[in-house]
Amino acid sequence: MRIFVFGSSITSSYWNGAATYYRGIYKNLAALGHEIAFAEPDILQRQQNRDLSEVEYAKVIVYQTPRDIDDLIRLAATSGLVIKHSGVGSDDELLEQRILECRPPAQTAFWDVDAPATLARVEGNRFDPFRRLIPQYDFVFTYGGGPEVVSRYGKLGARNCHPIYNALDPETHFPVVPEDGMRCDLLFVGNRLPDRERRVEQFFLAAAALAPEMSFLLGGEGWNGKAMPPNVRWLGHVGTEAHNRLNCSARMVLNINRDSMADVGFSPPTRVFEAAGAAACMVTDRWQGIESFFEPGREILVAGSAEEVVGYLRGSSAEKACAIGSAMRVRALAAHTYAQRAAEFERILQAARGDRHPSALDSSRMQLAG
Repeated sequence: MRIFVFGSSITSSYWNGAATYYRGIYKNLAALGHEIAFAEPDILQRQQNRDLSEVEYAKVIVYQTPRDIDDLIRLAATSGLVIKHSGVGSDDELLEQRILECRPPAQTAFWDVDAPATLARVEGNRFDPFRRLIPQYDFVFTYGGGPEVVSRYGKLGARNCHPIYNALDPETHFPVVPEDGMRCDLLFVGNRLPDRERRVEQFFLAAAALAPEMSFLLGGEGWNGKAMPPNVRWLGHVGTEAHNRLNCSARMVLNINRDSMADVGFSPPTRVFEAAGAAACMVTDRWQGIESFFEPGREILVAGSAEEVVGYLRGSSAEKACAIGSAMRVRALAAHTYAQRAAEFERILQAARGDRHPSALDSSRMQLAG
């Protein structure tokens, strides 16, 4: 099938937490025979901060917005499926409306990479322009959210809603030799965002204050000027090429969900699976649905406070931490790979079309200029 995608960026992870997710999904859809075109706007200095120079599995179209949107919609309409991801970063409302012009013959999908935030916005404002568009999409996919997100989208009139969770790409995230300059007791990587900062203070910075004898490493944009305990070292932006070395150099890796994701649950972020691929010992804040992905205590450690985080740091031997990280990696390889997510996505499309075999999908070639 020819699939045309509007997303924030597949080439750059700069201020773009969805990049790893896009790469895992579309790389593996291409491996199933789908032809992918990914359109991303030239905004926020992402093109100047690329961490992928080439994307072999997709035709990347970097466009100027809003100048090029008319041409892109015409091109997208020649595809079998047109996907608009949430959070493109420019002209989101316009694109959400315009891709519906591709129907028919193309089908359309809204793929929400921040469903809790989208739903809270739309549910809180009955005049939100996206509200009336939801029933018009052939598909709604989400980055996570579980039964609650499915139910809430249904109440807004969605024809369907399918969570396609984050996962592991074992060709991208895997164990490597630790690096001395990156060694620490606890690592956290995440950009400074309004609905994350408070939880970073509660779980990471407070833990550092409680354990002054230990070393803490913070990666991500926006933390300059933030008051931190002296045992916290800030790295700044962490490119995807450094994730394996960081995860393998830390004794434990901390995951902290944003407020909205933690409240809804069933939304393991990319960091969880990146750490799993590296066989790192992961400590996560508590959220509903963790046990659907990894077994607490054996494959992942779950903390409800900074005190519990420090308890794990002080109470877990190096051997135990390694055993937890190894068990998490085994589970991820068995049940949570992007190849499995892509196959799930394809089954959803086939069921909607009444197809029984992948060969029944349109596999014609899409010619793109530039």
